[in-house]
Amino acid sequence: MSKAKFEDLLKAGAHFGHLKRKWNPAMAPYIFEEKKGIHIIDLNKTIANLDHASAALKQIAKSGKKILFVATKKQAKDILAERVKEINMPYVTERWSGGMLTNFQTTRKSIRKMTSIDKMKTDGTWDTLNKRERLFKTRQREKLEKTFGSIADMTRQPAAIFIVDILKEHIALAEAKRLNIPTFAMVDTNSNPKMVDFPIPANDDATKSIALVLDVVCDAIKEGLEERKTAKDSMKDEKKEEKSGEKEEVKAEVKAEKVEEPKAEKEEKKEEKKEEAPKAEAKEDLSAKTVADLKAMAKEEGISGISSMKKADLIKALSK
Repeated sequence: MSKAKFEDLLKAGAHFGHLKRKWNPAMAPYIFEEKKGIHIIDLNKTIANLDHASAALKQIAKSGKKILFVATKKQAKDILAERVKEINMPYVTERWSGGMLTNFQTTRKSIRKMTSIDKMKTDGTWDTLNKRERLFKTRQREKLEKTFGSIADMTRQPAAIFIVDILKEHIALAEAKRLNIPTFAMVDTNSNPKMVDFPIPANDDATKSIALVLDVVCDAIKEGLEERKTAKDSMKDEKKEEKSGEKEEVKAEVKAEKVEEPKAEKEEKKEEKKEEAPKAEAKEDLSAKTVADLKAMAKEEGISGISSMKKADLIKALSK
């Protein structure tokens, strides 16, 4: 995870606060000194808080949840949009419409309206509309795109919200606090850091300062997403190995069955030979016996016409 350096923050002007008369007393722990009527922010505390916030955001991204970024002020919105697009997170850079989080169902309806207009253009219903209706739908789509286009993929409430300048985005902050959504924010000397769960004391008016803080935060989120991806891939590999192991076991069982089958057949043949052997012995024994003995045996077995039979006939009758 890339960490902000003291020199980089100093060069970016992150230490410059507001005029002394505009300060918020709650920011006193983060102020280093006052110089020419301007408060100077303690950059050591900025680095510590930024690292803490980055680690928390990394864990949220690793869990696969969304983080909403908010910055509607002129000097921040382009920088934020550029960096947040890379990590595929929702963001708001135009007007924050009231109830975007607290009345999220209505927000989702507006997004669905926007997607339905897009669908009309593909399924052929767009061609059936007259010129006036098309113009109305186009303007409606542009208006919705401007407000909700960047959060179109946000199907549920975000797991966290990152704000640049909490004084300007006080409605977004209030909604997040009402819904108990963890808040991360760049806090200047004129703001109250106690309103935010993870405050980052820094100059929220200088473009370089905003860009530097956002770079560190976005890098942390990117790392979290990469770790999640690698964990998923390793899980897939483990499942594949398990399946291949099961297949090998099945193959081994089939081979064992094939080996056992010939053995069983051999044993059966042996048994058959053993059964045949006594019969052969029995035949040899009959030829060795006298006519009187053969007649006695035939009489026991209930063979008729014994008196007129010769020795060969008696043997045949007994061997049947």
